[in-house]
Amino acid sequence: MRDLFAAVAALLLLATAASLATTLQAYRRRRLRARDSERALGRTVIAEIPAADDLTLFSEDASRYYYGEQSIDKDLIVAVRVLINGAPIASYVSRRHPEAAERQPTHFDDRPEGIARDRWDVAVETVTGMVLIECGAIRERVSQELARRVFDAIKGELERQDRR
Repeated sequence: MRDLFAAVAALLLLATAASLATTLQAYRRRRLRARDSERALGRTVIAEIPAADDLTLFSEDASRYYYGEQSIDKDLIVAVRVLINGAPIASYVSRRHPEAAERQPTHFDDRPEGIARDRWDVAVETVTGMVLIECGAIRERVSQELARRVFDAIKGELERQDRR
C-alpha cells in the first residue's frame, strides 16, 4: 500500500513538473514573439519591464519611444525624471524648450546597496503631458536598473538633440 501511495505521489509530482515546464516554455515563446515583433517594426528594445501578469516592452525607433501600446514622440520630450516613491532623484531637462530654464536637473547617483522595497518609476514630461513608466519595486536592484536604463536612453536622446 505504501509503495502504491509513493508511486501515485511520484506521478503527481512528475505531472506537475511537466506542466510547469510547458508553461515556462510557452511564456518564453510569447516573450520572444513580442521582441521579434518589435524588431520587425524597426524598433530596438531598451527594457523589459515587469507588469501585473506579463512583461511590458520599452523600445524605440528613430522618432519615438514605445511603452507597451503608448508612444512618446522624441521631439516633444521636455524632461525626464527618475522617481522613487514619486519623489524625483534625478532628472534631465532639455534646453530646446523655453520653459526648461525654470526646471532644475539633479544627478542620478549609483546606489550599490539598492533600495529594498521602494517604487522606481521614470516620468517623461512632454509638451502635451506626462507619461509615467512604472519600473516596479523588485528587490536586488532590478527595478533600479530598469529605471536607469530607460532614463539613460531618454537622457542620451535629449542630449543629442540639445547639441544640434
